[in-house]
Amino acid sequence: MHDFLDHGLLARLSALPLESRQAMIGSVAGKHRSPHRGSSVEFAEYRKYVPGDDTRRLDWKAFARSDRFYIKEFEADTNLRAYFVVDSSGSMNFASGETDTKIQYARRLAASLAYLLVRQGDAAGLSVCNEKIHLEIPPSRSASQLQHIFDNLSKVEPTGETGLTEALHIIAEKIKQRALVVILSDFFTDPEELGEAFQHLRYRKHDIALFHLLDRQELDFAFDRPHRFIDLEDNSTLVAEPNLIAEEYNAALNDYLVSLEGKANDAQADYRRIVTDQDYEEVLSDFLTNRLR
Repeated sequence: MHDFLDHGLLARLSALPLESRQAMIGSVAGKHRSPHRGSSVEFAEYRKYVPGDDTRRLDWKAFARSDRFYIKEFEADTNLRAYFVVDSSGSMNFASGETDTKIQYARRLAASLAYLLVRQGDAAGLSVCNEKIHLEIPPSRSASQLQHIFDNLSKVEPTGETGLTEALHIIAEKIKQRALVVILSDFFTDPEELGEAFQHLRYRKHDIALFHLLDRQELDFAFDRPHRFIDLEDNSTLVAEPNLIAEEYNAALNDYLVSLEGKANDAQADYRRIVTDQDYEEVLSDFLTNRLR
């Protein structure tokens, strides 16, 4: 069994459903709202009767009150498709101290959420990308799908430069029906370009969830002597005295974080900044709880 799966945690979280924040379109009956009207038990609204409507849906009490025919409409429920997009560029292999690397943390989150989705009868799929999308597993509700996702997550080795922006545009076009798109990345790329990709997903009516994974050292920049900094994506190096660049670094980091979160909010994405020393059960529990209708 894969070591990034915690069965005790999954058992504790199983009482919390993973829900979409918006209407979905699926192929089988499920528990998520659909944009189409149906005949489930949750009342939506009345509308006037027109010839050809199913007379079994006439509301006779409304007719008695108004002497007019009205049709009852209900929310149609559907199943959910979720696509987990995992960034496998070189920077995802970073960790300071004894914490997980960002890719290890992403594996835990993606695997746990995929398990919970399939367990509740929904479909999960996986895309992995660095310079390009190099793995795509279409969503499925089958039990064997989980093993397929877990096996491939275990093989992900971060390398190369990021191509996340281009990958998201491709994914936005490939997904034909509304879906939950969960993106796990450190998002080390231009926020303006990322914002355009988020808007593309929003335009296609997808529910977007962003897990922005950062190491504590990237936020605190706690160095007390000169260091050689290595870019994990293109292997370039820079020797610097941290005390001399800390102020400029922190200002640039803050501008980047504010810009990225703003772009996420503009696209109505569910944005979560995660530090890899955070307890991931708390991260998952908070994510699930805040998505409940």
